[in-house]
Amino acid sequence: MKTAITSFLLLMNVMVSFAQKDSLELGNRYADDQIYVAVSYAQFYDQPTVISKSNFSYGLSVGFIKDIILNKQGNISIAAGVGYGFDFFNHKLKIQKINNEIVFSQDNTISSNLFKSHNLEFPLEFRWRTSTANKYSFWRIYGGVKFAYNLSNKFQFDDDTQTTFKYSNISNYNNLQYGLTLSAGYDEFNINIYYGLTPIFNNSVINGEVINTKILKFGLIFYIL
Repeated sequence: MKTAITSFLLLMNVMVSFAQKDSLELGNRYADDQIYVAVSYAQFYDQPTVISKSNFSYGLSVGFIKDIILNKQGNISIAAGVGYGFDFFNHKLKIQKINNEIVFSQDNTISSNLFKSHNLEFPLEFRWRTSTANKYSFWRIYGGVKFAYNLSNKFQFDDDTQTTFKYSNISNYNNLQYGLTLSAGYDEFNINIYYGLTPIFNNSVINGEVINTKILKFGLIFYIL
């Protein structure tokens, strides 16, 4: 994981070196190259019927995104980027390794049940904004898709005797996930939504029911010059 994070930081440094500033003038056009930071409230959705709603959970993302202008005015573009994401879930699905196999169950006796993941993120966006080459505060609507490659995942719970069980990088975890994204707002402050389309687990069942748990996040995203 240290090697992956080091590679990510080096890639970020190279990409940022090509971005001189937000709204870089290109004749009559400009590129809206930016560093972004997102803070989100997170929930699992499409949960198994025996599992209740997750408790307070959150996600953090930071990265760099490169703008590619599509029209002369410069207010329509596509963008591609790379970033790092961290997710923390306080959830109700018990995950345990028994005889070297991952077993999913529901257990009301556990006092703490946490899931943490570190991911490389690759956002792709179609962008519309009210900006010009000389106007740095503007309305924007950015929609697209985000791919996430998992670097590490850890599941941890405490049973009724306060014994802690930890399982890292479980084989059932779906390491490549993607979902739809939407950002809209004015200037640096924008609402941000991520709607996961892929289940976080592969080939997993609970009480005979296939686990299709996915991730939903909504919060704020900040675009920094």
